[in-house]
Amino acid sequence: MGGFFGVISKTECVGDVFYGTDYHSHLGTKRAGMVFIVPGKGFRRSIHSLENAYFRSKFEDELDGFSGNSGMGVISDTDPQPILFNSHLGRFAIVTVCRILNLSDLESRFLSMKRHLTENFEGNINPTEIVANLICEKDDFVSGIENVFNNIKGSCSMLILTDDGIIAVRDKLGRTPVVIGKKNNAWAVASESCSFPNTGFELEYYLGPGEIVHLTNDGFTQLKKPGEKMQICAFLWVYFGYPPSYYEGINVDECRYKCGAFLARRDPVKADFVCGIPDSGVGHAMGYCNEKRIPYKRAYSKYTPTWPRSFMPQNQGQRDLVAKMKLIPNKAVIDGQKIIFLDDSIVRGTQLKDSTIDLRKSGASEVHMRIACPPLLYPCEFLNFSQSRTPLELAGRKAIVQMNGTEADLKEYSDPDSEKYNKMTRKIAENLDLDSLIYQRLDDLVTAIGLPKEKVCTHCWDGTSYF
Repeated sequence: MGGFFGVISKTECVGDVFYGTDYHSHLGTKRAGMVFIVPGKGFRRSIHSLENAYFRSKFEDELDGFSGNSGMGVISDTDPQPILFNSHLGRFAIVTVCRILNLSDLESRFLSMKRHLTENFEGNINPTEIVANLICEKDDFVSGIENVFNNIKGSCSMLILTDDGIIAVRDKLGRTPVVIGKKNNAWAVASESCSFPNTGFELEYYLGPGEIVHLTNDGFTQLKKPGEKMQICAFLWVYFGYPPSYYEGINVDECRYKCGAFLARRDPVKADFVCGIPDSGVGHAMGYCNEKRIPYKRAYSKYTPTWPRSFMPQNQGQRDLVAKMKLIPNKAVIDGQKIIFLDDSIVRGTQLKDSTIDLRKSGASEVHMRIACPPLLYPCEFLNFSQSRTPLELAGRKAIVQMNGTEADLKEYSDPDSEKYNKMTRKIAENLDLDSLIYQRLDDLVTAIGLPKEKVCTHCWDGTSYF
């Protein structure tokens, strides 16, 4: 996915940008960067890979070389950022949280116009440079940003740093969040509100879908009103978001607690205790065990001193190894017990299958899995979640092919009251060696979030969304 953090202040802002950006590290895995307007020297930036180290360790030694009252940082799943541009609109730096499905078409369009694209990485065009070029096709930033919205398929939120302040933009349909914080003499804009408390900012404002605002050290002004249609990603609450964060005024961990409670109300299985798969499964499990009134125990401990996040390595084999090595089963807790596990989702099921094997070896008498969202049947078109070489790698789609010998109409398989849905769920449980498997109903998930269904993107579960 990715996340950004920008500050404009009446005093030095380097420390705020550094620590605020770091609080977005859970959102991105590949690149990170910071940029500042240094008095008398102009834009100064730095970009590093995150594939073999964390954000703070990469940038900490460079902090003395930065200064200034305005700057921004970004954690990216994909391309190196920030991008620096010199254009008829003036000099600016830009960071994005985006996924552009028609990137190759836009590349061909620019090349046919004899335009140059310089920010290549790993043989690919940098989507942030495409966004900057689209902005520069127009005579002002607002018209240019609208040009981005009108030409890309996918999603795009962004920050633009200029000599006059920071322009903050939320995706046209609000798929990713943008929030504003305030403290004495400074304003911040971020993807995650959890970046505010320890940097001293108070959450002040949520940008709406397609909204554009201009921040200076005196405050912010609206350049474009938000649109009425919204399709915010439901996975922000289920998985992506950090527990203290808020989206649309709704706290992540409170939503996960409600998700767990909904699962408990529909679950007839009796067990000795409940456990959440660290980290995002823990909030769901807390809601489940308190609703069900059975104990919570740690069957797994997460070893984080040396093992990074399981999705950080780019090789699937390495990701599977990291996922296995960082979760240590506790035989003293597991042996002879009937256990209910809570997790955020099942994508391919590879990691869960390995976990089930470990639990059986540790003596678990029954393993029951409860998933906080519905079965994933469609690849994400708008962010970088549930990305596979083919949709058939998804656990649900694989089960459907195993049952039918071929692909099938997915509509009935996303209906939790249909027999085809129940057969698919039982097949997934069989593939993963689970004693039982229950997924969250989509209507319960939407209720737990607390927004109207039409304002939440649920595409990966039911295939319903729009550009």
